[in-house]
Amino acid sequence: MTHVKQLQGSLGVRALIGHVLLLSGALAAVPANASTQGSLGATSTGSVTITASVANRAQITGLTDVAFTNVDPGSAATASQNNCVWSNTATKGYSITATGSGTSGAFTLANGSLSVPYTVQWSASSGQSSGTALTAGTALAGMTSTAANPTCSTGAATTSSLIIAISAANLQGMTSATSYTGSLTLLVTPQ
Repeated sequence: MTHVKQLQGSLGVRALIGHVLLLSGALAAVPANASTQGSLGATSTGSVTITASVANRAQITGLTDVAFTNVDPGSAATASQNNCVWSNTATKGYSITATGSGTSGAFTLANGSLSVPYTVQWSASSGQSSGTALTAGTALAGMTSTAANPTCSTGAATTSSLIIAISAANLQGMTSATSYTGSLTLLVTPQ
């Protein structure tokens, strides 16, 4: 009989431990910041937890059209401009991809069957006259912005430099008094 009572006592303790473990597991599953409900009374107070997050975003502003007008073909023509690139990632990182309007996105200007190539460089610093050469359609990663907001309306007015150039050899291959045109698309991706 004593053995039966010990066995029943042992089973009871095991069941109690099992219930305690089950209950503690259920309590651990409840978020620490869960909403609370008010109780019935003259007043009732409840609370909710509020969380917010934003998606990765980037913006480029401050771009201006480039015109190489009546340039001397004896030397290269270069146009540098400052612009604003903003990224909201923790590192303020971004990549930039340039695509021209030539065949397969090539950096070319054209007039009918006439065309002339140009080069594109990028610097993550403002006020630069040279930078890293871009390849059409290929992202240049590892850039970092210093912009405080998407349009650089506070803090640094510009954060980066775009440099476009046509070599003297390519200028010498152009027909005079003929306008060559094209477009350049810049894609900024937050990183």
